[in-house]
Amino acid sequence: MRSLSIRNIYDKKYITMPFTGIWADAMGQPEHNGLWIIYGPEKNGKTTFALQLANYLTAFDKVLYVSAEEGASMALKDACLRVGVDANNKRINVQEYIPIADLDEKLCKRKAPRVVFLDNATIYADELKGGILLQLVAKHPTKLFVIVAHEERGEPYTAVAKIAKKLSKVIVRVSGMACLVSGRCPGGTIMIDENTATLYWGMKIASNT
Repeated sequence: MRSLSIRNIYDKKYITMPFTGIWADAMGQPEHNGLWIIYGPEKNGKTTFALQLANYLTAFDKVLYVSAEEGASMALKDACLRVGVDANNKRINVQEYIPIADLDEKLCKRKAPRVVFLDNATIYADELKGGILLQLVAKHPTKLFVIVAHEERGEPYTAVAKIAKKLSKVIVRVSGMACLVSGRCPGGTIMIDENTATLYWGMKIASNT
């Protein structure tokens, strides 16, 4: 692979998503590829926020939400209803557990979705270890992968999720229905109203590290 001059870097064009409102306040205008992570303790709103984000991202491209842990359960249905996913929105599809090899094959198809949520990292711990996650992301350089993970001692669980956090452009830690956004973006806190599942802007993070 050839090296790039500074002129090459300056002339390079990037595909970004024109976020607005609280999404833009916290995440800016993010690139339409790479790796993001959403993590936090159990029963703190991770799936609710992930589905809200997935629903918002359908404004920019097709989304595949892999519900590997809950499957097509009533809990998932209720979460979709809470966040207002339109039944007629053809730009979002839910996939129950799918082996990574099959997902890779699916993403190689011409009309494959360009945004993929993997919910969650624990289910795919064995399949994504040993550099497989990095290989998957590298093989699909025009796609955005969003990993949903549990938390242990304040950090993503498992080892694969920890690696995902280190490589993620956008990092969201969900705790007590507060979503702390950091990474290569403006950062801030997005709050989830527990009763209506709507989002609103919280106190801004003082330093984005």
